[in-house]
Amino acid sequence: MKRSFVVTLLLGSLLILSGCASSLTGESYSRDEARRPQIIRTGVVESVRPVQIEGSKTVIGPAAGAAIGGVAGSGVGGGRGSAIATVIGAVAGGMAGAAAEEGITRKQGVEITVREDDGSMRAYVQEVTPEVTFRPGDQVRVQTINGQTRVVK
Repeated sequence: MKRSFVVTLLLGSLLILSGCASSLTGESYSRDEARRPQIIRTGVVESVRPVQIEGSKTVIGPAAGAAIGGVAGSGVGGGRGSAIATVIGAVAGGMAGAAAEEGITRKQGVEITVREDDGSMRAYVQEVTPEVTFRPGDQVRVQTINGQTRVVK
């Protein structure tokens, strides 16, 4: 009973972590960005290609996985065998937890190459949103605030 509670608690914390991931879309602003002046440039989309934005890599995933693996391993065998199984379970669980965290928080992105009105060409990567799609030839604004840049229509 106690083991299943610990496993449920740790899996729940991993799911909560995935909900805490910040949005990388062009339509989302953080609280710090609100009411701040932005530098605006304009340009035309030259090309668009899909990319993957890697997930987060914090200590929560490996820690939760190690705890779950350790609890699972401690139930194997007895005495010294149980201790060895606990260590092996914790190491394997930590590796699995790290991979799970990165996979859960991974995002589908888009690389937008823009020829700006000053003649420069730059590529910007942001999370895909179904509501906004970019195509070559689209007129866009490139907005920069606090060192963060986004492309918007």
